[in-house]
Amino acid sequence: MERVTEDLRTADDGGADRDALAGWMDRLLESGRFSDYGPNGLQVEGRTRVRRIVSGVTASLALIEAAAADGADAIVVHHGLFWRGQDGRVTGWMKRRLAALLAHDISLYAYHLPLDAHPEVGNNARLGAELGLTVEGSFGDRALGLIGVPADGPCTLEALAARVQATLGRAPVVVPGDGRPLRRVAWCTGGAQGYFESAIAAGADVYLTGEISEPQAHIARETGCAFLACGHHATERYGAQALGARVAAEFGLQHRFIDLDNPA
Repeated sequence: MERVTEDLRTADDGGADRDALAGWMDRLLESGRFSDYGPNGLQVEGRTRVRRIVSGVTASLALIEAAAADGADAIVVHHGLFWRGQDGRVTGWMKRRLAALLAHDISLYAYHLPLDAHPEVGNNARLGAELGLTVEGSFGDRALGLIGVPADGPCTLEALAARVQATLGRAPVVVPGDGRPLRRVAWCTGGAQGYFESAIAAGADVYLTGEISEPQAHIARETGCAFLACGHHATERYGAQALGARVAAEFGLQHRFIDLDNPA
């Protein structure tokens, strides 16, 4: 694993260069290999030296204001400000978010698909670890989805749903399958309900993701593979937090994860 070299730090303040942090995270997450829905990496430039990082799921105004109150020099998120097909005008909520970042001179780093995919700090890897799932393979577009087994052996749908609720702090939407023991579990965080059929083809007995759309209930009933919608925000709380902690450890920075509840 790449280590921080002395030219990225200064002995007097223990901070790190803003652009060097972006380069290091780009390389760690291999962001250049992803064709994404928006730009990955440094989205908004703040002060050139970074000593304190706040991580969170989404670059909302509430997170930006909380980071400013916490004395952050930079914010690391999964959902940034800019997305393909978005209205490019800086008005309304976009103006307020940008104004807050610029007023406090805070840098914003955002990583979407690269943060989903990373095998250590990625959303999917971290969710699997939180739920006690052992990864055995991958599936879906760009192999973003993971499939594996419960570390303590096959379980019932009721037991898995209870584990999800205890871990994520919210009850999942559960569509039962045919009642089979759950030996193979597939998962992909966020809005990945469209991966359900790929998960079934990969041999899953149950599929976990953040959201459910109308077709998935019918597919679950007709194929016997159960479906759990566990919350978009709830399933994606772990990647940015892990990335922020990793960066802080590598560069000797301060780090705090701020979780702002989102019912979605």
